[in-house]
Amino acid sequence: MINYHNRRFVSVENTANGEVSSKTVFTYKQDGQILSAAYEGGEIVKGTLIGLVKEDGTLEFKYNHVNVNNEIRGGHCFSKPEILSDGRIRLHEQWQWFDRDQTEGESIIEEIVK
Repeated sequence: MINYHNRRFVSVENTANGEVSSKTVFTYKQDGQILSAAYEGGEIVKGTLIGLVKEDGTLEFKYNHVNVNNEIRGGHCFSKPEILSDGRIRLHEQWQWFDRDQTEGESIIEEIVK
């Protein structure tokens, strides 16, 4: 199983209806199968997520954040990991907003090496 604890990620690709960008940094924590994270930057003032790490390393979580327009936004996401040649993790994400438009989107985030 992949351990996501204390790993940091940044968005490298996102569909137009998403709010995260290359300025958004995610800091993951893991306790057993429970995943949590804080994220901020770019259009995101402050965000959190909570979910589960599956045995195959895939993630399922709910996310909520406040954006620069003082809107509370949230949704549901499934992430599939890819291990890059340098050992970093790339996550391929499929998500859906829970709020006003309920649209779906896709993102790719990659691990930042300290």
